[in-house]
Amino acid sequence: MPDWRSPQELQKEELIFSKFTHALFGLYIYEWFISLDFEWQFISRKKQFRWPLIFYFAGRYLLLCAMIGIAISLDTTTKINCQALYTFTQLAGNSSVGLASINLSIRTMAVWSRDRYIIGFLVVLILGHWSLILQGVNLSVIWVDSTGCVITWTNNKILAATFVYSMCFDLVVLALNAYKLLDINAKEKGFMSSRIAKMIFEDGLIYFVIAFLANLLATVFMVINLNQIMSVIFNVPAAVASTIVASRVVRRLAKYSNPQVLPLRSCRISWSANFTSSCDIFQSKHPDSWSSCADGNLHARRRLLDS
Repeated sequence: MPDWRSPQELQKEELIFSKFTHALFGLYIYEWFISLDFEWQFISRKKQFRWPLIFYFAGRYLLLCAMIGIAISLDTTTKINCQALYTFTQLAGNSSVGLASINLSIRTMAVWSRDRYIIGFLVVLILGHWSLILQGVNLSVIWVDSTGCVITWTNNKILAATFVYSMCFDLVVLALNAYKLLDINAKEKGFMSSRIAKMIFEDGLIYFVIAFLANLLATVFMVINLNQIMSVIFNVPAAVASTIVASRVVRRLAKYSNPQVLPLRSCRISWSANFTSSCDIFQSKHPDSWSSCADGNLHARRRLLDS
């Protein structure tokens, strides 16, 4: 078994950390670039901006800034204030994890029809999460000539508590989503077959699984505390995974102009010579929801014809 705290081992792990972080930076830049059309829809006023999207944009660009800061700290050959740079990247990266959880919490509030007890419960969880995120500086970094920025100390207790809280938060949000959707399905047959219900449920489940595994891995290495590098090596992957998947959830659900669950029940079919539908009126008010409305119209036509 290697001596994890030996200078040779630390040097080798610094190289691994640098290459791993650059790979994640490239992955996130690619994800950011291919989804720029979503931002452009709001800039060009094709979509109406809604306040919950503040958390989406904040998390997305805070992580981008954090990744740029980490890349600078790893690649610079000129002496810089490493402590200030790492403090910023740590706060920005942890904030992106917290904002990812907020994004899913907002969807949970919508699923529960803005129930005040659910909103109050989730707000308390969010405040508790951010009380850990904003604890302050949890590591010490110095500049070493011919080496660059070197991590000398990390507060593993606070970092581990933050990631454990993130996992528990994600679990609670998933459970609330699953319970409500299954309850609705039991009362209204066929609801789970609607597109928006599937997206909320499946995307929430995928988000939890990916975020849970990433946060679990980061937490395990922080608790083991092999050395100052290995204890934080999986923090960046956890932040990147959470932000990417949560952002995709927001983008997919934002395709529906109306935040309520509406697709199949938004179309009232009227039988006539040319089989007209009130979807025509609905399309003029909610053009982005037309595809799902038309799908509901088509299924309704088939049921009527079969009968």
